[in-house]
Amino acid sequence: LKQVFNKDKTFRPRKKFEPGTQRFELYKKAQASLKSGLDLKAVVQLPPGESINDWIAVHVVDFFNRINLIYGTMSEYCTEKSCPIMSGGLKYEYRWQDDSKYKKPTKLSAPQYMCMLMDWIEMLINNEDIFPTRIGEC
Repeated sequence: LKQVFNKDKTFRPRKKFEPGTQRFELYKKAQASLKSGLDLKAVVQLPPGESINDWIAVHVVDFFNRINLIYGTMSEYCTEKSCPIMSGGLKYEYRWQDDSKYKKPTKLSAPQYMCMLMDWIEMLINNEDIFPTRIGEC
């Protein structure tokens, strides 16, 4: 378990919503609705009077946190040696491309790919132009 929380790993701590903020209140509503039953359509429905952008942002951040936790628990088993290619089974191979270092789709090991992906998502989530944290700025 100590390996999961090692800062050198790609596991990242959960993103948190500041208590007392509108996003924190929406997060609490989202958590309550997810525990309320199995009707997924009703569970993810926008609460009355809330902004659709804020509601979606809360769920995106929560999804990122959950995926990050899942990846963190299995990352020690997927190494450069054991997972040399980021793939989705035998039929699919994922390649990384961005606007800076990797101009063309590039083969990466699964750990490298996941590190790049989680960094990219975290950068987007922390971008105030995409996910503003102040009320009424979505």
